[in-house]
Amino acid sequence: MDLTAHAGHLLPDDLEAATVVARLRVPGERGARLATVRDGRFVDITAHGPTVSDLLERPDLVALLHEAEGGETWAVADVAAATLGGSDGAPVLLSPLDLQVVKAAGVTFARSMIERVIEERAQGDSTRAAEIREAVLRVVGTAISDLRPGSAEAEEVKRVLIAEGLWSQYLEVGIGPDPEIFTKAPVLSTVGTGAPIGVLSRSTWNNPEPEVVLAVTSDGRPVAATLGNDVNLRDFEGRSALLLGEAKDNNGSAAVGPVLRVFDDGFGLDDVRGLEIALRIEGRDGFVLDDGSSMSQMSRRLEELVSHTIGPHHQYPDGFALFTGTLFAPTQDREAPGMGFTHRPGDVVRISTPRLGTLVNTVRASEECPPWEVGIRAFFADLAERGLR
Repeated sequence: MDLTAHAGHLLPDDLEAATVVARLRVPGERGARLATVRDGRFVDITAHGPTVSDLLERPDLVALLHEAEGGETWAVADVAAATLGGSDGAPVLLSPLDLQVVKAAGVTFARSMIERVIEERAQGDSTRAAEIREAVLRVVGTAISDLRPGSAEAEEVKRVLIAEGLWSQYLEVGIGPDPEIFTKAPVLSTVGTGAPIGVLSRSTWNNPEPEVVLAVTSDGRPVAATLGNDVNLRDFEGRSALLLGEAKDNNGSAAVGPVLRVFDDGFGLDDVRGLEIALRIEGRDGFVLDDGSSMSQMSRRLEELVSHTIGPHHQYPDGFALFTGTLFAPTQDREAPGMGFTHRPGDVVRISTPRLGTLVNTVRASEECPPWEVGIRAFFADLAERGLR
């Protein structure tokens, strides 16, 4: 399916007012260039910090991105078109992450928490989802979304659910004192907008997860945000939570982009809390799904998720990126009633919000996605060849 129709909305609507960091692949070059945007053009700023991790640590980051001397430039429209396959010769956008550890928070919205419980009780069998959803909601209802995790009220709900035989490990991390924080993907393995995203060919029940991703420094400061797709295999995780790694970490299973929007006087963490994330899936079979995720409905505060990730208990010398969870619950039937949603090859998944832009990808089997070849050794070898380290 042609992606070029999305080129005009690939970057934030208020791009001229935004402070951004991008990674670009220039034709004929193996490594990435770092860039910002000024006056409608991407500006090469690689000389001021060879990695995104280095740049984000700088105390003068915002001033540097707006004022520092730049190198080669490229028109924003040309880069957007090239990224989505519409032109040759211009650089393409890569995932804006490099040395950051890629973490994720799960079950941070009440509605998606209920879906995790359903997966567990269905043991990965999508045909049982509708029946179990009805039974769980009959007991749990919707009041659970108003609970503050870890509160006395949450503990009382836990007691009642245990008595009813409905307690779950997903409810524990959803309303208990400690959130679920896990490692989503290895360093350097994320893919950017325009790239294929992958699900294992043997998975029969899977879905996208539209999320906001925070970029956090080594001292625990969230300094930027972008969009992410935490691609998930519901059948694998539903069979056993011990299969989380196989459900979450495969070729093309972590998409991030299009750019990092750095926090400045016009955009910060409070703005992230109010974002409405739109999700649209278009299949080759004519199937269309429109849904989304509202950050205002998170059950946990963003600062809480960050503090459970980094602190005296765990450090990240190169910083980390944190997928913050999703409200999206894939309940819309694609085929037979009660079967729910699952991906098909060729699905175009578009995740967007005006202030962060659009992350658009096409679904493939993970086994057919481009292999991940640039690891840490290759990454630093390229920097050394270019005299950047």
